[in-house]
Amino acid sequence: MAKVKTTFFCQSCGTQYAKWQGQCNACKEWNTIVEEIIQKEEKQTWKSSSLIEIKRSSKPLKVNEIDSTKEIRYNTGDNELNRVLGGGFVPGSLTLLGGEPGIGKSTLLLQISLRLPYKTLYVSGEESQKQIKMRAERIENHSDNCFILTETKTQNIFKQIETIQPEIVIIDSIQTLQTEYIEASAGSISQIRECTSELIKFAKETNTPVVLIGHITKDGTIAGPKILEHMVDTVLQFEGDRNHIFRIVRALKNRFGSTSELGIYEMLGSGLREVSNPSEILIANKDEELSGIAIATTMEGMRPIMIEIQSLVSTAVYGTPQRSATGYNVKRLNMILAVLEKRAGFRLGAKDVFLNITGGITVDDPAIDLAVVAAILSSNEDIHIPKEFCFAGEVGLSGEIRPVNRVEQRILEAEKLGFTHIFVSKYNKISLTNTTIKIELVAKIEDLVSSLFA
Repeated sequence: MAKVKTTFFCQSCGTQYAKWQGQCNACKEWNTIVEEIIQKEEKQTWKSSSLIEIKRSSKPLKVNEIDSTKEIRYNTGDNELNRVLGGGFVPGSLTLLGGEPGIGKSTLLLQISLRLPYKTLYVSGEESQKQIKMRAERIENHSDNCFILTETKTQNIFKQIETIQPEIVIIDSIQTLQTEYIEASAGSISQIRECTSELIKFAKETNTPVVLIGHITKDGTIAGPKILEHMVDTVLQFEGDRNHIFRIVRALKNRFGSTSELGIYEMLGSGLREVSNPSEILIANKDEELSGIAIATTMEGMRPIMIEIQSLVSTAVYGTPQRSATGYNVKRLNMILAVLEKRAGFRLGAKDVFLNITGGITVDDPAIDLAVVAAILSSNEDIHIPKEFCFAGEVGLSGEIRPVNRVEQRILEAEKLGFTHIFVSKYNKISLTNTTIKIELVAKIEDLVSSLFA
């Protein structure tokens, strides 16, 4: 038997050291270096079966000789996930799905595996087959192509893969797997890295898509070494709040598509429902007109979304005025308040300002600045904005309204949802004709104020 060796790994970034030290030189974190036992020996991880065709090219090709036709994708049967992935799972790809405990990662992937028309192997290291069966019955979706395996040792998983020959493999979760060639506990740096390497070799040699579920730390990053995110092809983040029923899937990394797309789901007792029109959940239905509310048009990838922005401006009870924002950058809020004070003459320095984007989402699009200004002024003046009005514009430091990208898509989305007026920058180039929505062009904040509160 080979000699057993120990080495030291940083639990934050995965950097390896020959001896213990207090601070990691790579990530500068303190007290994250721990000792792990590793076994150096000849490895026989995934051994390619003769029944599975290996399609990987083994010789260099000229750029002009490489086939540039669009790669084949496995349709997941889920339009929201297809949009985020760029069309579906790519053969031979490794996808990592991370999210907080209880957010619905296992439910999402089990729901997809039951819908897939392909032979799917769902490997769980956290739940028994009976528990997964109970969840499948709650989802009310049955399939003859989905196989459930409860196993944590990779060698046993590969034996079952050679027997079943699935077209898609789902692992729940990568932190529970362990290989017999590493003498360390499951979830350690060396185990996660080695198990992922074995799965990558299997995926690339057999052109089989592999989906991994990953745990996250208290900081919101995926647990394990940072190299794990570099090894996989796609990293998806499953976001949401237990106090809200809505869940969001976004791509943090995608070698086969865009990273700016967004998928939205509604958590129900029968599983996750796709939300094809996000504006229905982000805009509240109100019977009466209220001040401090404005509708903004934002873009998530290629999809225009209407969101509701709420603001509350009140006299500061304590000495220092409060500035608070949920789903919006507080520093940008302070900048907009300074612009309103300096350029538009509104005395907001001694008032509390609270801002909220409904639906529990976070928006970084500067095109919602105009709606933020409208909501703040509406609350300050206690004058409601008609619910048929919406806004799309960026606010500059001199008080000018700057143009935004894809303004015509935003206008068409607002028209489709029944809005009658949209306020955009005067400097946007708009070539739309035959639209029923009235396009209000504003150049400065003063133009917006005179149009809304004259």
